[in-house]
Amino acid sequence: MKKVMVFGTFDSLHPGHLNFFKQAKRIGNYLIVVVARDVNVKKIKGQLPRFNEDKRLSMLLAAEIADIAILGQIRNPYAVIRKYRPAIIALGYDQNSFTADLKKQFPNVKIVRLKPYKPEIYKSSITNKKLKK
Repeated sequence: MKKVMVFGTFDSLHPGHLNFFKQAKRIGNYLIVVVARDVNVKKIKGQLPRFNEDKRLSMLLAAEIADIAILGQIRNPYAVIRKYRPAIIALGYDQNSFTADLKKQFPNVKIVRLKPYKPEIYKSSITNKKLKK
């Protein structure tokens, strides 16, 4: 089994997220989706997500996209990688938080950067602004 792990906020699933998951599934055969915790989203993005972590996780589970979907760790973002031991970590085209040390921390894990899908339309910061109007 080739496990692929992805991380993200996934604040209201949109076609960009769905494309991201499809790309990740193509490079493995077991998809693990890690949903960012609210406190970490606030630290990284400077604001809380529109939906809380439990709601974002339940939306993802309801979509039946992942083989497993879980909440990330609050203090140690790498703990979930150690626990599930993916063969591949797939990163979004614009994902930079906690990525600098991935190769050093996990030398046996392949790190891939996925392609954007219409980022001028389907980026959460853009879709969330549209929803607020």
